[in-house]
Amino acid sequence: MRDFEAVAEHVVRARDLPPGAVAAVGTFLLDTLGVGIAGSSGAGVGALVGLARDWGPGDEATVWLTGERMSAGSAAIVNAYMIHCLEFDCVHEGAVLHPMATILSAVLAWAEREAARGRRVRGADLIPALAVGVDVSTMLGLVTDAPIRFFRPATAGGFGAAASIARLAGYDTRGVMDTLGAQYAQVAGTLQPHAEGSPMLGMQVGFNARAAIQSADLAGAGFRGPHDIFTGQYGYLKLYEMDDHDLPGFLPSLGRDWQIEAMSHKPYPSGRLTHGVVDGLGQLMRAHGFAARDVVAVRAEVPPLVHRLVGRPDMAEPEANYAKLCLRFVAGVFLARGRVDVPDFRGAALRDPEVHRHAAMVDVVLDGNPDQNALDPQRISVRLVDGAEHAITLPHVYGHPEVPLSAAENEEKFRRCCGYGRVALPGDRVEALVAAVAGLGGVEDVAGLVRLTLGEG
Repeated sequence: MRDFEAVAEHVVRARDLPPGAVAAVGTFLLDTLGVGIAGSSGAGVGALVGLARDWGPGDEATVWLTGERMSAGSAAIVNAYMIHCLEFDCVHEGAVLHPMATILSAVLAWAEREAARGRRVRGADLIPALAVGVDVSTMLGLVTDAPIRFFRPATAGGFGAAASIARLAGYDTRGVMDTLGAQYAQVAGTLQPHAEGSPMLGMQVGFNARAAIQSADLAGAGFRGPHDIFTGQYGYLKLYEMDDHDLPGFLPSLGRDWQIEAMSHKPYPSGRLTHGVVDGLGQLMRAHGFAARDVVAVRAEVPPLVHRLVGRPDMAEPEANYAKLCLRFVAGVFLARGRVDVPDFRGAALRDPEVHRHAAMVDVVLDGNPDQNALDPQRISVRLVDGAEHAITLPHVYGHPEVPLSAAENEEKFRRCCGYGRVALPGDRVEALVAAVAGLGGVEDVAGLVRLTLGEG
Protein backbone atom coordinates (compact mmCIF):
# COMPACT_ATOMS: atom_id res chain seq x y z
CA MET A 1 0.00 0.00 0.00
CA ARG A 2 3.01 2.28 0.44
CA ASP A 3 3.39 2.36 -3.36
CA PHE A 4 -0.19 3.60 -3.72
CA GLU A 5 0.40 6.28 -1.10
CA ALA A 6 3.49 7.46 -3.03
CA VAL A 7 1.36 7.89 -6.15
CA ALA A 8 -1.21 9.89 -4.19
CA GLU A 9 1.53 12.08 -2.71
CA HIS A 10 2.76 12.86 -6.23
CA VAL A 11 -0.74 13.99 -7.18
CA VAL A 12 -0.87 16.33 -4.18
CA ARG A 13 2.68 17.67 -4.05
CA ALA A 14 3.93 17.93 -7.63
CA ARG A 15 5.15 21.45 -8.34
CA ASP A 16 7.39 23.35 -10.72
CA LEU A 17 6.82 21.54 -13.98
CA PRO A 18 9.71 22.00 -16.43
CA PRO A 19 9.04 24.22 -19.46
CA GLY A 20 8.78 21.20 -21.78
CA ALA A 21 5.99 19.69 -19.71
CA VAL A 22 4.10 22.99 -19.52
CA ALA A 23 4.37 23.38 -23.28
CA ALA A 24 3.19 19.80 -23.83
CA VAL A 25 0.12 20.41 -21.68
CA GLY A 26 -0.81 23.31 -23.95
CA THR A 27 -0.11 21.33 -27.11
CA PHE A 28 -2.30 18.39 -26.17
CA LEU A 29 -4.98 20.51 -24.53
CA LEU A 30 -5.48 22.34 -27.83
CA ASP A 31 -5.33 19.07 -29.77
CA THR A 32 -7.92 17.41 -27.53
CA LEU A 33 -10.31 20.35 -27.73
CA GLY A 34 -10.02 20.24 -31.51
CA VAL A 35 -10.70 16.54 -31.95
CA GLY A 36 -13.61 16.80 -29.51
CA ILE A 37 -15.15 19.59 -31.58
CA ALA A 38 -14.70 17.50 -34.73
CA GLY A 39 -16.14 14.47 -32.94
CA SER A 40 -19.44 16.28 -32.43
CA SER A 41 -20.27 15.02 -35.93
CA GLY A 42 -19.34 11.44 -35.09
CA ALA A 43 -21.67 8.49 -35.44
CA GLY A 44 -24.49 8.48 -32.89
CA VAL A 45 -23.57 11.71 -31.11
CA GLY A 46 -27.01 13.26 -31.56
CA ALA A 47 -28.72 10.25 -30.01
CA LEU A 48 -26.15 10.12 -27.22
CA VAL A 49 -26.80 13.74 -26.29
CA GLY A 50 -30.50 12.99 -25.82
CA LEU A 51 -29.78 9.90 -23.75
CA ALA A 52 -27.19 11.65 -21.60
CA ARG A 53 -29.63 14.46 -20.84
CA ASP A 54 -32.09 11.83 -19.61
CA TRP A 55 -29.41 10.08 -17.56
CA GLY A 56 -28.35 13.33 -15.89
CA PRO A 57 -30.58 16.34 -16.56
CA GLY A 58 -29.50 19.66 -15.18
CA ASP A 59 -27.59 22.82 -15.88
CA GLU A 60 -24.11 21.96 -14.63
CA ALA A 61 -22.00 21.48 -17.74
CA THR A 62 -21.96 21.78 -21.51
CA VAL A 63 -21.60 19.61 -24.59
CA TRP A 64 -18.77 21.11 -26.61
CA LEU A 65 -19.67 23.03 -29.78
CA THR A 66 -23.43 22.42 -29.73
CA GLY A 67 -24.00 23.69 -26.20
CA GLU A 68 -26.59 21.30 -24.72
CA ARG A 69 -26.68 21.54 -20.93
CA MET A 70 -26.88 18.60 -18.55
CA SER A 71 -25.27 17.20 -15.42
CA ALA A 72 -21.49 17.26 -15.21
CA GLY A 73 -21.31 13.47 -15.35
CA SER A 74 -23.45 13.29 -18.46
CA ALA A 75 -21.50 16.05 -20.19
CA ALA A 76 -18.30 14.17 -19.40
CA ILE A 77 -19.69 11.06 -21.12
CA VAL A 78 -20.68 12.95 -24.26
CA ASN A 79 -17.49 15.00 -24.54
CA ALA A 80 -15.28 11.97 -23.90
CA TYR A 81 -17.08 10.04 -26.61
CA MET A 82 -16.69 12.97 -29.01
CA ILE A 83 -12.97 13.18 -28.26
CA HIS A 84 -12.36 9.51 -28.99
CA CYS A 85 -14.98 8.52 -31.56
CA LEU A 86 -12.99 9.76 -34.58
CA GLU A 87 -9.80 7.97 -33.42
CA PHE A 88 -8.01 11.32 -33.70
CA ASP A 89 -6.97 11.93 -30.07
CA CYS A 90 -3.40 11.92 -28.77
CA VAL A 91 -1.84 8.74 -27.46
CA HIS A 92 0.95 7.59 -25.15
CA GLU A 93 2.58 4.80 -27.12
CA GLY A 94 4.59 3.27 -24.28
CA ALA A 95 1.48 2.92 -22.13
CA VAL A 96 -0.82 2.07 -25.08
CA LEU A 97 -3.56 4.50 -24.10
CA HIS A 98 -5.22 7.83 -24.87
CA PRO A 99 -5.17 9.60 -21.50
CA MET A 100 -6.45 13.05 -22.45
CA ALA A 101 -9.85 11.86 -23.70
CA THR A 102 -10.87 10.67 -20.25
CA ILE A 103 -9.02 13.34 -18.29
CA LEU A 104 -10.06 16.49 -20.13
CA SER A 105 -13.71 15.58 -20.58
CA ALA A 106 -14.06 14.90 -16.85
CA VAL A 107 -11.99 17.85 -15.65
CA LEU A 108 -13.73 20.52 -17.75
CA ALA A 109 -17.21 19.23 -16.88
CA TRP A 110 -16.24 19.26 -13.19
CA ALA A 111 -14.73 22.74 -13.55
CA GLU A 112 -17.94 24.07 -15.11
CA ARG A 113 -19.95 22.68 -12.21
CA GLU A 114 -17.56 24.19 -9.69
CA ALA A 115 -17.65 27.59 -11.41
CA ALA A 116 -21.44 27.59 -11.09
CA ARG A 117 -20.95 27.04 -7.37
CA GLY A 118 -18.59 29.99 -7.12
CA ARG A 119 -15.35 28.00 -7.11
CA ARG A 120 -13.33 28.80 -10.21
CA VAL A 121 -10.44 26.69 -11.51
CA ARG A 122 -7.49 28.76 -12.69
CA GLY A 123 -5.44 27.84 -15.74
CA ALA A 124 -2.29 27.90 -13.61
CA ASP A 125 -3.79 25.09 -11.52
CA LEU A 126 -5.10 23.17 -14.52
CA ILE A 127 -1.60 22.75 -15.96
CA PRO A 128 -0.16 20.56 -13.16
CA ALA A 129 -3.51 18.82 -12.68
CA LEU A 130 -3.51 17.59 -16.28
CA ALA A 131 0.14 16.61 -16.03
CA VAL A 132 -0.31 14.49 -12.88
CA GLY A 133 -3.42 12.90 -14.40
CA VAL A 134 -1.40 11.82 -17.42
CA ASP A 135 1.31 10.51 -15.09
CA VAL A 136 -1.12 8.36 -13.12
CA SER A 137 -2.92 6.90 -16.11
CA THR A 138 0.15 6.17 -18.21
CA MET A 139 1.95 4.69 -15.21
CA LEU A 140 -0.50 1.80 -15.23
CA GLY A 141 0.53 0.88 -18.76
CA LEU A 142 4.23 1.63 -18.43
CA VAL A 143 4.86 -0.58 -15.40
CA THR A 144 3.82 -3.78 -17.20
CA ASP A 145 5.15 -5.85 -20.09
CA ALA A 146 1.98 -7.94 -20.26
CA PRO A 147 0.01 -7.86 -23.52
CA ILE A 148 -2.83 -5.36 -23.29
CA ARG A 149 -6.04 -7.20 -22.35
CA PHE A 150 -8.40 -4.38 -21.36
CA PHE A 151 -9.08 -1.00 -22.97
CA ARG A 152 -6.62 1.21 -21.12
CA PRO A 153 -7.98 4.57 -22.34
CA ALA A 154 -11.05 3.69 -20.25
CA THR A 155 -9.56 1.74 -17.35
CA ALA A 156 -6.26 3.51 -16.74
CA GLY A 157 -7.57 6.76 -18.19
CA GLY A 158 -10.23 6.93 -15.51
CA PHE A 159 -7.62 6.88 -12.77
CA GLY A 160 -5.89 9.81 -14.46
CA ALA A 161 -9.13 11.78 -14.60
CA ALA A 162 -9.87 11.05 -10.94
CA ALA A 163 -6.35 12.12 -9.96
CA SER A 164 -6.65 15.41 -11.87
CA ILE A 165 -9.97 16.28 -10.23
CA ALA A 166 -8.72 15.34 -6.77
CA ARG A 167 -5.73 17.62 -7.32
CA LEU A 168 -7.95 20.52 -8.40
CA ALA A 169 -10.30 19.90 -5.48
CA GLY A 170 -7.37 20.41 -3.11
CA TYR A 171 -7.56 16.98 -1.50
CA ASP A 172 -4.78 15.77 0.75
CA THR A 173 -3.06 12.42 0.24
CA ARG A 174 -5.82 10.53 2.00
CA GLY A 175 -8.45 12.27 -0.12
CA VAL A 176 -6.63 11.34 -3.32
CA MET A 177 -6.40 7.74 -2.15
CA ASP A 178 -10.12 7.69 -1.41
CA THR A 179 -10.86 9.19 -4.83
CA LEU A 180 -8.75 6.64 -6.68
CA GLY A 181 -10.21 3.87 -4.54
CA ALA A 182 -13.73 4.92 -5.50
CA GLN A 183 -12.61 5.00 -9.12
CA TYR A 184 -11.36 1.44 -8.88
CA ALA A 185 -14.79 0.42 -7.62
CA GLN A 186 -16.22 1.64 -10.95
CA VAL A 187 -13.44 0.97 -13.47
CA ALA A 188 -14.31 -0.98 -16.61
CA GLY A 189 -13.28 -1.23 -20.23
CA THR A 190 -13.08 -4.19 -22.57
CA LEU A 191 -11.23 -4.57 -25.88
CA GLN A 192 -14.13 -6.47 -27.47
CA PRO A 193 -15.61 -3.28 -29.00
CA HIS A 194 -12.18 -2.67 -30.55
CA ALA A 195 -12.20 -6.11 -32.12
CA GLU A 196 -15.72 -5.61 -33.50
CA GLY A 197 -15.49 -1.91 -34.41
CA SER A 198 -18.30 -1.03 -32.01
CA PRO A 199 -18.97 2.55 -30.87
CA MET A 200 -18.98 1.20 -27.31
CA LEU A 201 -15.19 1.62 -27.48
CA GLY A 202 -15.48 5.40 -27.09
CA MET A 203 -18.45 5.10 -24.77
CA GLN A 204 -16.24 3.28 -22.26
CA VAL A 205 -14.00 6.35 -22.13
CA GLY A 206 -17.08 8.39 -21.26
CA PHE A 207 -18.27 6.00 -18.57
CA ASN A 208 -14.92 6.25 -16.78
CA ALA A 209 -14.85 10.03 -17.16
CA ARG A 210 -18.24 10.25 -15.43
CA ALA A 211 -16.98 7.85 -12.77
CA ALA A 212 -14.03 10.17 -12.05
CA ILE A 213 -16.39 13.00 -11.11
CA GLN A 214 -18.44 10.67 -8.95
CA SER A 215 -15.30 9.29 -7.30
CA ALA A 216 -14.09 12.75 -6.32
CA ASP A 217 -17.55 13.57 -4.96
CA LEU A 218 -17.60 10.40 -2.87
CA ALA A 219 -14.18 11.17 -1.41
CA GLY A 220 -15.24 14.75 -0.70
CA ALA A 221 -18.28 13.44 1.19
CA GLY A 222 -16.04 11.30 3.40
CA PHE A 223 -16.45 7.87 1.82
CA ARG A 224 -13.32 5.78 2.28
CA GLY A 225 -12.18 3.96 -0.79
CA PRO A 226 -10.09 0.79 -0.81
CA HIS A 227 -6.45 1.81 -0.49
CA ASP A 228 -4.45 -1.12 -1.86
CA ILE A 229 -5.94 -0.84 -5.31
CA PHE A 230 -2.87 -1.27 -7.51
CA THR A 231 -0.96 -4.19 -5.98
CA GLY A 232 -3.39 -5.57 -3.40
CA GLN A 233 -4.84 -9.08 -3.42
CA TYR A 234 -7.51 -7.98 -5.89
CA GLY A 235 -5.72 -4.89 -7.16
CA TYR A 236 -5.73 -3.42 -10.65
CA LEU A 237 -2.31 -4.70 -11.69
CA LYS A 238 -3.13 -8.23 -10.55
CA LEU A 239 -6.49 -8.46 -12.27
CA TYR A 240 -6.14 -6.20 -15.30
CA GLU A 241 -2.44 -6.63 -16.11
CA MET A 242 -1.84 -10.25 -15.06
CA ASP A 243 0.32 -9.15 -12.08
CA ASP A 244 3.24 -8.65 -14.47
CA HIS A 245 4.50 -5.27 -13.27
CA ASP A 246 7.27 -3.23 -11.71
CA LEU A 247 5.45 -0.40 -9.99
CA PRO A 248 8.21 0.15 -7.36
CA GLY A 249 10.76 0.59 -10.13
CA PHE A 250 8.63 3.27 -11.80
CA LEU A 251 7.85 5.39 -8.76
CA PRO A 252 11.19 7.30 -8.64
CA SER A 253 10.39 8.76 -12.06
CA LEU A 254 7.28 10.55 -10.77
CA GLY A 255 7.95 14.27 -10.76
CA ARG A 256 11.15 13.74 -12.73
CA ASP A 257 9.99 12.29 -16.06
CA TRP A 258 6.72 13.96 -17.01
CA GLN A 259 4.77 11.60 -19.24
CA ILE A 260 2.89 14.44 -20.94
CA GLU A 261 6.18 15.07 -22.75
CA ALA A 262 6.13 11.49 -24.09
CA MET A 263 2.74 11.86 -25.78
CA SER A 264 2.27 11.27 -29.51
CA HIS A 265 0.02 13.20 -31.87
CA LYS A 266 -2.35 11.39 -34.18
CA PRO A 267 -1.87 13.06 -37.57
CA TYR A 268 -4.58 10.84 -39.08
CA PRO A 269 -8.08 10.02 -37.71
CA SER A 270 -7.51 6.28 -37.47
CA GLY A 271 -6.05 3.87 -34.95
CA ARG A 272 -2.50 4.93 -34.06
CA LEU A 273 -1.33 1.45 -35.00
CA THR A 274 -2.37 2.11 -38.62
CA HIS A 275 -0.24 5.23 -38.95
CA GLY A 276 3.02 3.47 -39.76
CA VAL A 277 1.85 2.29 -43.16
CA VAL A 278 0.68 5.80 -44.09
CA ASP A 279 3.93 7.38 -42.89
CA GLY A 280 6.03 4.73 -44.64
CA LEU A 281 4.17 4.90 -47.94
CA GLY A 282 4.32 8.69 -47.94
CA GLN A 283 8.05 8.73 -47.32
CA LEU A 284 8.69 6.12 -49.99
CA MET A 285 6.62 7.98 -52.59
CA ARG A 286 8.43 11.24 -51.89
CA ALA A 287 11.87 9.60 -51.94
CA HIS A 288 11.43 7.52 -55.09
CA GLY A 289 8.92 9.52 -57.10
CA PHE A 290 6.31 6.85 -57.75
CA ALA A 291 2.54 7.31 -57.58
CA ALA A 292 -0.20 5.18 -56.07
CA ARG A 293 -1.14 3.89 -59.54
CA ASP A 294 2.34 2.33 -59.80
CA VAL A 295 1.91 0.18 -56.67
CA VAL A 296 0.98 -3.48 -57.03
CA ALA A 297 1.84 -4.74 -53.51
CA VAL A 298 2.46 -3.34 -50.03
CA ARG A 299 4.00 -5.26 -47.16
CA ALA A 300 3.83 -3.99 -43.58
CA GLU A 301 6.11 -5.84 -41.16
CA VAL A 302 4.83 -4.89 -37.74
CA PRO A 303 5.14 -5.76 -34.03
CA PRO A 304 2.66 -8.17 -32.39
CA LEU A 305 0.44 -5.40 -30.93
CA VAL A 306 -0.06 -3.82 -34.35
CA HIS A 307 -0.71 -7.19 -36.00
CA ARG A 308 -3.19 -8.25 -33.31
CA LEU A 309 -5.23 -5.06 -33.08
CA VAL A 310 -5.26 -3.61 -36.61
CA GLY A 311 -4.06 -6.45 -38.86
CA ARG A 312 -7.71 -7.39 -39.43
CA PRO A 313 -9.10 -8.17 -42.90
CA ASP A 314 -10.67 -5.48 -45.05
CA MET A 315 -14.47 -5.62 -45.38
CA ALA A 316 -16.51 -4.56 -48.42
CA GLU A 317 -18.85 -2.30 -46.41
CA PRO A 318 -17.17 -1.64 -43.06
CA GLU A 319 -18.59 0.47 -40.29
CA ALA A 320 -16.51 3.57 -39.66
CA ASN A 321 -15.16 2.30 -36.36
CA TYR A 322 -13.98 -0.94 -37.97
CA ALA A 323 -12.40 0.84 -40.94
CA LYS A 324 -10.41 3.19 -38.72
CA LEU A 325 -8.89 0.18 -36.97
CA CYS A 326 -8.07 -1.76 -40.15
CA LEU A 327 -4.50 -1.16 -41.39
CA ARG A 328 -5.36 -2.43 -44.85
CA PHE A 329 -8.31 -0.05 -45.24
CA VAL A 330 -6.33 2.95 -43.97
CA ALA A 331 -3.51 2.16 -46.40
CA GLY A 332 -6.11 1.90 -49.15
CA VAL A 333 -7.47 5.34 -48.25
CA PHE A 334 -4.02 6.88 -48.51
CA LEU A 335 -3.24 5.22 -51.84
CA ALA A 336 -6.65 6.05 -53.32
CA ARG A 337 -6.87 9.66 -52.10
CA GLY A 338 -3.38 10.78 -51.13
CA ARG A 339 -4.57 11.66 -47.63
CA VAL A 340 -6.24 10.18 -44.54
CA ASP A 341 -8.74 12.60 -43.00
CA VAL A 342 -12.11 12.75 -41.29
CA PRO A 343 -14.30 12.66 -44.44
CA ASP A 344 -12.57 9.45 -45.58
CA PHE A 345 -14.44 7.40 -42.98
CA ARG A 346 -17.97 8.57 -43.67
CA GLY A 347 -20.83 7.44 -45.90
CA ALA A 348 -19.95 6.43 -49.44
CA ALA A 349 -16.22 6.83 -48.74
CA LEU A 350 -16.35 3.59 -46.77
CA ARG A 351 -17.52 1.74 -49.88
CA ASP A 352 -15.17 3.38 -52.38
CA PRO A 353 -14.01 0.58 -54.74
CA GLU A 354 -10.65 2.29 -55.30
CA VAL A 355 -9.95 2.24 -51.57
CA HIS A 356 -10.79 -1.45 -51.35
CA ARG A 357 -8.78 -2.27 -54.49
CA HIS A 358 -5.69 -0.75 -52.91
CA ALA A 359 -6.46 -2.33 -49.53
CA ALA A 360 -6.40 -5.77 -51.19
CA MET A 361 -2.74 -5.17 -52.12
CA VAL A 362 -1.65 -4.87 -48.49
CA ASP A 363 -0.06 -7.72 -46.56
CA VAL A 364 0.36 -7.36 -42.77
CA VAL A 365 3.15 -9.57 -41.38
CA LEU A 366 4.47 -10.20 -37.86
CA ASP A 367 8.05 -8.99 -37.48
CA GLY A 368 9.14 -11.17 -34.54
CA ASN A 369 9.45 -8.31 -32.05
CA PRO A 370 9.28 -9.87 -28.55
CA ASP A 371 7.74 -6.72 -27.00
CA GLN A 372 4.00 -7.34 -26.80
CA ASN A 373 3.25 -3.61 -26.37
CA ALA A 374 5.60 -2.09 -28.98
CA LEU A 375 4.26 0.08 -31.80
CA ASP A 376 7.58 0.27 -33.61
CA PRO A 377 9.90 -0.22 -35.40
CA GLN A 378 7.91 -1.01 -38.54
CA ARG A 379 9.17 -1.90 -42.02
CA ILE A 380 7.04 -0.83 -44.97
CA SER A 381 7.89 -2.08 -48.46
CA VAL A 382 6.28 -1.75 -51.89
CA ARG A 383 6.52 -3.53 -55.21
CA LEU A 384 5.78 -1.45 -58.31
CA VAL A 385 4.28 -2.37 -61.66
CA ASP A 386 7.74 -2.23 -63.28
CA GLY A 387 9.10 -4.74 -60.76
CA ALA A 388 11.03 -2.21 -58.68
CA GLU A 389 10.93 -2.65 -54.90
CA HIS A 390 11.46 -0.04 -52.22
CA ALA A 391 11.43 -0.32 -48.43
CA ILE A 392 11.79 1.87 -45.36
CA THR A 393 12.22 1.03 -41.69
CA LEU A 394 10.54 3.45 -39.31
CA PRO A 395 12.19 3.62 -35.86
CA HIS A 396 9.26 5.84 -34.89
CA VAL A 397 6.07 6.81 -36.69
CA TYR A 398 5.20 10.41 -37.57
CA GLY A 399 3.56 12.02 -34.55
CA HIS A 400 5.88 10.31 -32.03
CA PRO A 401 7.86 12.69 -29.74
CA GLU A 402 10.97 11.89 -31.79
CA VAL A 403 9.18 12.92 -35.02
CA PRO A 404 6.45 15.23 -33.71
CA LEU A 405 4.03 17.55 -35.36
CA SER A 406 5.40 21.08 -35.28
CA ALA A 407 3.55 23.79 -33.41
CA ALA A 408 2.25 25.06 -36.74
CA GLU A 409 1.08 21.57 -37.74
CA ASN A 410 -0.64 21.17 -34.38
CA GLU A 411 -2.53 24.43 -34.90
CA GLU A 412 -3.37 23.49 -38.49
CA LYS A 413 -4.87 20.20 -37.29
CA PHE A 414 -6.86 22.09 -34.63
CA ARG A 415 -8.25 24.57 -37.14
CA ARG A 416 -9.13 21.78 -39.56
CA CYS A 417 -10.94 19.92 -36.80
CA CYS A 418 -12.95 23.04 -35.97
CA GLY A 419 -14.48 22.80 -39.44
CA TYR A 420 -15.46 19.13 -39.12
CA GLY A 421 -18.01 19.46 -36.30
CA ARG A 422 -21.79 19.34 -36.57
CA VAL A 423 -21.54 23.07 -37.23
CA ALA A 424 -18.41 25.03 -38.05
CA LEU A 425 -16.87 26.87 -35.10
CA PRO A 426 -16.77 30.59 -35.96
CA GLY A 427 -13.33 31.84 -36.86
CA ASP A 428 -13.16 34.35 -34.01
CA ARG A 429 -13.74 31.56 -31.49
CA VAL A 430 -11.17 29.35 -33.16
CA GLU A 431 -8.59 32.09 -32.71
CA ALA A 432 -9.79 32.85 -29.17
CA LEU A 433 -9.30 29.21 -28.18
CA VAL A 434 -5.80 29.15 -29.65
CA ALA A 435 -4.96 32.31 -27.71
CA ALA A 436 -6.54 31.08 -24.47
CA VAL A 437 -4.59 27.83 -24.53
CA ALA A 438 -1.37 29.65 -25.39
CA GLY A 439 -1.94 31.89 -22.36
CA LEU A 440 -3.38 29.16 -20.14
CA GLY A 441 -1.35 30.15 -17.10
CA GLY A 442 -3.18 33.48 -16.95
CA VAL A 443 -6.72 32.14 -17.44
CA GLU A 444 -8.81 32.87 -14.34
CA ASP A 445 -11.63 30.40 -15.05
CA VAL A 446 -11.01 27.37 -17.26
CA ALA A 447 -14.77 26.89 -17.63
CA GLY A 448 -14.40 29.73 -20.12
CA LEU A 449 -12.57 27.35 -22.45
CA VAL A 450 -15.83 25.44 -22.86
CA ARG A 451 -17.73 28.61 -23.72
CA LEU A 452 -15.20 29.28 -26.48
CA THR A 453 -16.03 25.91 -28.07
CA LEU A 454 -19.64 26.91 -28.67
CA GLY A 455 -20.70 27.34 -32.28
CA GLU A 456 -23.51 29.82 -31.60
CA GLY A 457 -24.42 32.56 -29.15
